[in-house]
Amino acid sequence: MKDETKCLHSGYTPTDGAPSVMPIVQSTTYRFESSDHMAALFDTPTAPMYSRFANPTVDAVEQKIADLEGGVGAMCTSSGMAAVLVSVLNLCSAGDSIVSSAAVYGGTVNLFSVTLKKYGIECIFVDVDADEDTLRTAIKPNTKLVFGETIANPALTVLDIEMWAKVAHEAGLPLIIDNTFATPILCKPIEFGADIVIHSTSKYMDGHALQNGGVIVDSGNFDWTNGKFPEFTEPDESYHGIIYTKDFGKAAYIIKARMQLMRDFGCYPAAHSAFLLNLGLETMPLRMERYCENGLKVAQYLKASDKVEAVRYAALEGDKYHELAKKYLPKGTCGVISVDIKGGREKAGKFIDSLKLASCEVHVADIRTCVLHPASTTHRQLTDEQLIASGANPAMVRISVGLENVDDIIADIEQALAQI
Repeated sequence: MKDETKCLHSGYTPTDGAPSVMPIVQSTTYRFESSDHMAALFDTPTAPMYSRFANPTVDAVEQKIADLEGGVGAMCTSSGMAAVLVSVLNLCSAGDSIVSSAAVYGGTVNLFSVTLKKYGIECIFVDVDADEDTLRTAIKPNTKLVFGETIANPALTVLDIEMWAKVAHEAGLPLIIDNTFATPILCKPIEFGADIVIHSTSKYMDGHALQNGGVIVDSGNFDWTNGKFPEFTEPDESYHGIIYTKDFGKAAYIIKARMQLMRDFGCYPAAHSAFLLNLGLETMPLRMERYCENGLKVAQYLKASDKVEAVRYAALEGDKYHELAKKYLPKGTCGVISVDIKGGREKAGKFIDSLKLASCEVHVADIRTCVLHPASTTHRQLTDEQLIASGANPAMVRISVGLENVDDIIADIEQALAQI
């Protein structure tokens, strides 16, 4: 099936007389006719036994997203940050190191550089435009993974996924890609060598600002038996001796994440949240097409304005990442634009406060146009050096173009720019 069809039909197939729309299974637990049946599910989790691990409604959404990304399995989480955390901790423990693009979401920067550091996991940040040799130099004997974002938030850089995958695989390491802004409609990182793909489903997948969530997708392609990941090839004593690669094959990574980390952290989404997410997924292809269309028109308008210092939008001719965007994002580069307002932080604030249609809020990738000043909000915890590395300079305003008529969006931006 094509993506438009998958978004409507993957994950849930009604049986004779069953609801046409995926139902909400609002239950924490499930009944079994024998203790042996229940026990078997703790050996091989093929069906829900408790909603901290799995739920039929959430499971249907997981199957749909795995199908869209081309993976062997997926696991939803309670937030995008939970997906980032679990994807890393499924591979790392104290004493390990990770390599990450410096152009990633501010919350991810803080997680990697501050929180994980407290637990003995080191992160080495590398410039998003680093060449192969620079990336190789950052990898150490104790490195367990390489991490990047397809389209960085809010820098809007585009990662050379194939090159990063090549270097990671040469070192026997998996590449984890945050594909939130692109969604599987605009880019499928697994096709370019990514091994694990994550999303904040709160963004374009949901699209309506209704629920927080995240997801981890396992490509099933990485060889966990290469000697660097004994936790996959040796018995898990916390789970009665299961060997993930032996017992679960290509799905070893995602099953380990569910049986170990979801068991212990319990960051699983509610069934109702998954139901709302599914409604967003059903219309995602149509919405992404319009986001890209509106986004390009707004970016072109902003580029021509004498009140604007710079516009970052990879679909624009002349953008630094335009060539990479043509390779990885031929259908468009989403509806998020980063713009530097002339006059610095003060003028950026005046611009935001003068908008009438667009709303100032801590969100992005909504059906409604919204704006944010990253340096004073989502990236406030970063140092000046980290701000610059992540692309969130003090004058930057992040504009998330919505689905309103594009003429109305541009008219609102025009009158706000006139105020400064």
